[in-house]
Amino acid sequence: MNFASAMAAASPSSLLLPRPQTLSRLLLNGRLPSPPATRRAPSLPFWSPTRDLRRFAASSSPAPGAVEVKPKLDGETGGRSAKDKEEGLRVVLPTNESSEKLLRIRHTCAHVMAMAVQRLFPGSKVTIGPWIDNGFYYDFDMEPLTDKDLKRIKKEMDRIINRNLPLIREEVSREEAQTRIMALNEPYKLKILESIEEEPITIYHIGNEWWDLCAGPHVDSTGHIDKKAVELESVAGAYWRGDVNKPMLQRIYGTAWETEDQLKAYLHLKEEAKRRDHRRLGQDLDLFSIQEDAGGGLVFWHPKGAMVRHIIEESWKKIHLQHGYDLLYTPHVAKAALWKISGHLDFYKENMYDQMNIEDELYQLRPMNCPYHILVYKRKLHSYRDLPVRVAELGTVYRYELSGSLHGLFRVRGFTQDDAHIFCLDDQIKYEIRGVLDLTEEILLQFGFNKYEVNLSTRPEKFVGTDDIWEKATAALRDALDDKGWAYQIDEGGGAFYGPKIDLKIEDALGRKWQCSTVQVDFNLPERFDISYVDSDARKRRPIMIHRAVLGSLERFFGVLIEHYAGDFPLWISPIQARVLPVTDTEVKYCTEVVSKLNSMGVRAELCYGERLPKLIRNAEKQKVPLMAVVGPKEVETQMVTVRSRFGGELGMMTIDEFIARIQFAVSNRTSL
Repeated sequence: MNFASAMAAASPSSLLLPRPQTLSRLLLNGRLPSPPATRRAPSLPFWSPTRDLRRFAASSSPAPGAVEVKPKLDGETGGRSAKDKEEGLRVVLPTNESSEKLLRIRHTCAHVMAMAVQRLFPGSKVTIGPWIDNGFYYDFDMEPLTDKDLKRIKKEMDRIINRNLPLIREEVSREEAQTRIMALNEPYKLKILESIEEEPITIYHIGNEWWDLCAGPHVDSTGHIDKKAVELESVAGAYWRGDVNKPMLQRIYGTAWETEDQLKAYLHLKEEAKRRDHRRLGQDLDLFSIQEDAGGGLVFWHPKGAMVRHIIEESWKKIHLQHGYDLLYTPHVAKAALWKISGHLDFYKENMYDQMNIEDELYQLRPMNCPYHILVYKRKLHSYRDLPVRVAELGTVYRYELSGSLHGLFRVRGFTQDDAHIFCLDDQIKYEIRGVLDLTEEILLQFGFNKYEVNLSTRPEKFVGTDDIWEKATAALRDALDDKGWAYQIDEGGGAFYGPKIDLKIEDALGRKWQCSTVQVDFNLPERFDISYVDSDARKRRPIMIHRAVLGSLERFFGVLIEHYAGDFPLWISPIQARVLPVTDTEVKYCTEVVSKLNSMGVRAELCYGERLPKLIRNAEKQKVPLMAVVGPKEVETQMVTVRSRFGGELGMMTIDEFIARIQFAVSNRTSL
């Protein structure tokens, strides 16, 4: 993966700042994507699962602009009909993009909250308060807040909403805005005013009692907000302008919806996401850990997690070999001069670790695999007949991340990318891109991901390479997507400076979208490293380089996989496929023989005993073991086992050979028993 796009591929898109020329307008609109807080508010989609969440196949894609939801009704029905009680409430959760009403509500809620805070905490200073995917937030310079404070703020917001105060738009000159801000002693607003280029300056008032710099939009009056559809979620610390050398602010996150039922559906989804949190499940299922004694952001794969990783890697390698890739293993460090040639030291240094002096030469941990693959290509002269050359590696890279941005497996300091690079001719781009799309689908489908969001990003204002090669490469990417039959959106001007790209997000069982796969054409690194091939006229030519990742990183993908299945992995990737349980210690000897035979036939099985059978079964359920083979006196006598499946229930008695055969069939077909 090329360094210029790595952060976009590894991070939520909401953390990327807009282009400089749009900053002031976004800020005026209250939409500036702020720097990440030291503790993030939950980032959740607008979909909630139906009551049956046992089978975690990826859900159907939501309709554009809205998603149907059937939240679980636990106890309190709130006056709903009997039919509602039986079927669940049908709720449609809109998005900011699909509902301008919702966007206005959220934006106004941010202002109402700021007004409430300044009433309750005189002397608090306001900064910015935009709407975000699930609601809104506002940053304040003030003393730290508590959960008790949030309740007080919400009550004050309710009072403001009940008063049905009008939202009044006013246009003023820059000088007038500055005078008013200085009168209020709001230093942060002065900084914001300086960044606004457009005039006149617009201000929004809540009644005649509070105002803020803002371009809107807002609801007509606070009474248009359903106070029962608003909730304050959390408080976190956030540096002003994202600079650790600047003041730490108090960021209050809230969520707002059009109706109370929408809020309840969202909160249900939030709880479900909490239940699936990979950090908790990683600990409960003993899959991985982050050992602070070793350092933050460094992942320890425990035996069970390592087994899942092994299965993922073996499958990944097998598919790549079938698609004509050669596998590579390359060093974790290299001379600093290599990263100078590649441009990393010029454009990516802040994400790289300090250099090491070894025998008077500087070395550096690798943040990317690309230069290594180029050196492998460059080791010998290539003919046009040799192309395409496809190389792939599960390469571990190291990138510096602030401790406040680390997040389980999703944001780490050392991770393994499923990197691959293709060196090809101009007229091979379309074929190679189509091959990458096919390979990507093949890999993702076996893990249960069959819903994607695809974007094609085209030439930006500043770029390397000729207009002709850009047009040819972009057309090749577009044609490959058309041939594949995938729906996609075009992000005009959103490509990297070195070439156009395709980004793919997968949708999990909760409808959340995760950036994993990327395909990027690169006209830059071949030039920097002066790589070539010999054409049919014996002249040296520059090959096209394609960067490609399917899973993104094994760590992040494993985190997504845990949350997608809530730790209930499919049989084929489950770290323990079967647990053999004796009714009493008398059957332990036979159970040991059963486990030995299962293991010898490639079934991942273990023996557990020493407790009463009901507790052994409960423990297996808690550990989400797909199959349990119960052994009592009858099973010993008949040389059989009684099988119980987490998904199929009681499967009855069967011979060991039949049990093995059924497991092997299910694994080969990616099904369950």
